[in-house]
Amino acid sequence: MTKLQIGLLFGGCSGEHEVSIVSAKAINAALNAERNTDKYEILPFYIQKDGVWQGSEIANQVLKSGQALEKPTATNINTKSSLWEFPPQASQVDVWFPVLHGPNGEDGTIQGLLTLMQVPFVGSGVLGSAVGMDKIAMKTAFAQAGLPQVKYMTLTRTQIWSNPCVFPKLCDEIENSLNYPCFVKPANLGSSVGIAKVRSRQELETALDNAASYDRRVIVEAGVVAREVECAVLGNDNPKVSAIGEISFSSDFYDYETKYTQGKADLSIPAALPDTISNQIREMAIKAFTTVDASGLARVDFFYVESTGEVLINEINTFPGFTDTSMYPRLWGHSGIPFPELADKLIELALERHKTPKIEALIN
Repeated sequence: MTKLQIGLLFGGCSGEHEVSIVSAKAINAALNAERNTDKYEILPFYIQKDGVWQGSEIANQVLKSGQALEKPTATNINTKSSLWEFPPQASQVDVWFPVLHGPNGEDGTIQGLLTLMQVPFVGSGVLGSAVGMDKIAMKTAFAQAGLPQVKYMTLTRTQIWSNPCVFPKLCDEIENSLNYPCFVKPANLGSSVGIAKVRSRQELETALDNAASYDRRVIVEAGVVAREVECAVLGNDNPKVSAIGEISFSSDFYDYETKYTQGKADLSIPAALPDTISNQIREMAIKAFTTVDASGLARVDFFYVESTGEVLINEINTFPGFTDTSMYPRLWGHSGIPFPELADKLIELALERHKTPKIEALIN
């Protein structure tokens, strides 16, 4: 039996570089599990923080150590030409498995590159990835689809860093529209990077300035007293949904440290919810998935306002984490799909998604 060559792509130019390495280690182990060894040969590729691609030798070293390559050697220093040079093994890849989080990874950029390579890849395409990553575009799409959300405002860096006469009026508008507490977020970052919960004018001003330093577009969301629940989606045109999980934590909000530090958050699967609410969340998760044109996988996050019975969509993550503390693989594990089978299914979905007979006929 001929094995498929799987290009395991990880690292990347983002603040979630280290998380990508941990996720890639977990997926590498799943693809090397007994059920998958006869089907797949893993070719790891590591993208340094400076954007240079490394082949299997260095990629395996990074996977083994679990640590980022911090100091490029003379042979892998970022030069203009090296950013467009791929390791020779890249031409052998049958299916790409991009385990990249955040900007330059799950925002449509790498998906565009892989599309141009004309090789199937796991996960959403350019559109689903880009809309799913950009919080403003995402919320605009959700609003058009009729999915209920918290109240929010969108701002630009130009507005925030405007003259001293304009900025106070902007803060007045936020206070009058959203009140406190509220959340200030860069539009295009993941894993809660750059996000702040604010309760006063001083905190608001500081948070806006900080968010604008990360992104030229910023979103401010009204705070809500609610339970935070999540649902995993798996599939392409006929997606399935998992059991629902609930996150509880003692920190001020579900920030980067809480997400990726063992013991900082408790994950309850299944969440103790009324059946009607659980069914509503599952239906909304599928609607969110199809609205942004996601494929393969996604995790959809919600607020359940217990006092009113409202379910509000928070966001969709088109390539969720696969770390020890990550909800996505745990939700499917509880729903009867163990990790090795899940990894196998994601590759099958990638192959299914990229079968376009008419386009193939035109090319050939």
